[in-house]
Amino acid sequence: MKRALVTGGSGDIGAAICRRLAADGLEVLVHAHGNLQRAEAVCAEIREAGGRARALAFDVTDAARCAEILGAEAEHAPIQVLVNNAGIHDDAPMAGMSVAQWQRVIDVSLHGFFNVTQPLLLPMMATRWGRVISLSSVAGVLGNRGQVNYAAAKAGLHGSSRSLALELASRGVTVNVVAPGIIAGSLSEQVFSADDIKLMVPMRRAGQPEEVADLVAFLASPQAGYISGQVIGINGAMA
Repeated sequence: MKRALVTGGSGDIGAAICRRLAADGLEVLVHAHGNLQRAEAVCAEIREAGGRARALAFDVTDAARCAEILGAEAEHAPIQVLVNNAGIHDDAPMAGMSVAQWQRVIDVSLHGFFNVTQPLLLPMMATRWGRVISLSSVAGVLGNRGQVNYAAAKAGLHGSSRSLALELASRGVTVNVVAPGIIAGSLSEQVFSADDIKLMVPMRRAGQPEEVADLVAFLASPQAGYISGQVIGINGAMA
């Protein structure tokens, strides 16, 4: 049985990805940072459905801790599917953005990608099969007012993932990015009204977390073995 790690696995999109990967027969490690109880609830739901899941808690910005925990996990058994989903918003116009706002968003979304991915690569490569999938955003493709920090972090994922795809192409490991638009959930409901969504999204609706999970699951499957180095939008034709 292949193992998957989903960072930020207790949020709306992360939980949907965890459930879908478990339904596809993977053992899922559900990561959380500040809310381990939510990750445990996702694991319980997966186990009740007949899947295998376990919660992990660590800060993706702590490189030493990531190396310690993930090194031990990979020594036990390689993690062959990695979904880098952890990320945060801290929005402000750049003219009024603090250094702390800039650094924290970059730390989680971009430095976290390195801190989590790097310790898992050699064990994954040794199996000659692997999937690295990172969650970006339409903001990383098009930009967005008030999100210079977030767009920079996500755009950085695009370049990093394309470069890593080249490094791993001969080892049976694919590396891709999924860039959602407006996805239904607790965060988007706080920011966008139904009328806003109809104006912004050509399909006139928000996407569902399960639709993002379906795309991630395909990229994690054997059928996606010739897809690598791609940034794939899922945004209702926003771009």
